[in-house]
Amino acid sequence: MMEISFPGGVAVDASFRGFTVSTDQPESSGGANSAPAPFELFLASLGTCAGFYALRFCQQRQIATEGMRLTLDTLRDPESKHLDQVQIVLQLPAGFPEKYRASIVRAVDQCAVKKVLVDPPQISVETR
Repeated sequence: MMEISFPGGVAVDASFRGFTVSTDQPESSGGANSAPAPFELFLASLGTCAGFYALRFCQQRQIATEGMRLTLDTLRDPESKHLDQVQIVLQLPAGFPEKYRASIVRAVDQCAVKKVLVDPPQISVETR
């Protein structure tokens, strides 16, 4: 279980498995900008999950990962601000075997966070 707490201002923390992840809002949204915003952590979850799958793909094949890099960019509707697209770009390391290019993309597609976005769960909110 994850416990959410409110340490002050508009900061919100999530505690789980002995870890605490802190969030805050940018100053422009009334926060102190003391930590990433929750939506930024959501995007970081997607990027780090995709990165993990790319890293493990290379490690399992003993492919050097020096110079490998993953970037994540978002495209939003200018009027509604709705997130329309998330683009993940994997910069492969020098000497990456050509025969594995399509395979590493399939591996990154296995990211659990991405899969949840493609087939979202039901989310309920209740009070007690």
